[in-house]
Amino acid sequence: MDGARRVLQSLTGILSPNAFAYARAYAFAPAPARSRRRRPRTGLSARLARFFAHPLVTSVFVFGLLGGVFADAAVRSGAYQQFIQEVGTPGDLMARAVGLGIEQVTISGISELKESEVLAYAGVKARNSLPYLDATAMRAQLRSIPLIKDAEVRKLYPNRLAIAIVERQPHALWQHDGRIEIISADGMPIDEMRDDRFARLPLVVGAGANGRIGEFMKIVAAAGDLAPRIKAGALVSQRRWTLHTHDGIEIRLPEGDPAAAVAALAQMQRDHRLMEKDIVAVDLRAPGRVTVRLSEEAAGRRLESLPRSAKGKV
Repeated sequence: MDGARRVLQSLTGILSPNAFAYARAYAFAPAPARSRRRRPRTGLSARLARFFAHPLVTSVFVFGLLGGVFADAAVRSGAYQQFIQEVGTPGDLMARAVGLGIEQVTISGISELKESEVLAYAGVKARNSLPYLDATAMRAQLRSIPLIKDAEVRKLYPNRLAIAIVERQPHALWQHDGRIEIISADGMPIDEMRDDRFARLPLVVGAGANGRIGEFMKIVAAAGDLAPRIKAGALVSQRRWTLHTHDGIEIRLPEGDPAAAVAALAQMQRDHRLMEKDIVAVDLRAPGRVTVRLSEEAAGRRLESLPRSAKGKV
């Protein structure tokens, strides 16, 4: 025992001879080979492979593929187009769900057109929504309508649409080739007449009559008190006018200065009540001469009233 009260003992007494042998064998034995762990691959292809191997990604891919197959079948069968026509695009559905549908449409500047007609021309439907409405295309569609000279389309969020219209003003009716068209003041055809809304407008008949509507209106203005009796003006051979009255009388005007000729007729009407006679035509084509054609009944009565000697000369 040492001074610290520890027992001194030889290691050889503690360890057996076999222990020394084992220690020597262990000390000089080669270290066991370590197993080398394989480092994970870090390339792009490896990352993509791990990404697509994820269960969530695989599920999304499968459902997306199935959705694409069903969508293609719907498009081919026409069901998708029918869905859009009835309900709207998916974007329209989402926009309407958050309050961006079209709840109010304001239309200004119309006098001849009806609001329902403007909405139909513009193609505004309940399925539309403001974010997915093409205002430029709608304006072009409105301007393609003959009665509409210009249009403006504005989207007022969240749910209002404003349409401002500039109409072409109907000025007269033009009958040609078996149809009647509405024309503007410069003779431009605006639209085909489909109802009696424009029946009050002056009527010109014949090829080229629309291009001379200004001349015809001057003739009507010169007719004075006879103007309300004029039903139509027919352009004969694109050279001269023949007026037709509501009571069936033809007024044949000269090529040169027809307005002056009809003004002279208006004066004769005031002086002699010429248009109240039983006549069917008045010919003013010869300068300074008025030729009147009686109806058959009036001509027969006049013939009977003549002396027998005068009848032989008729």
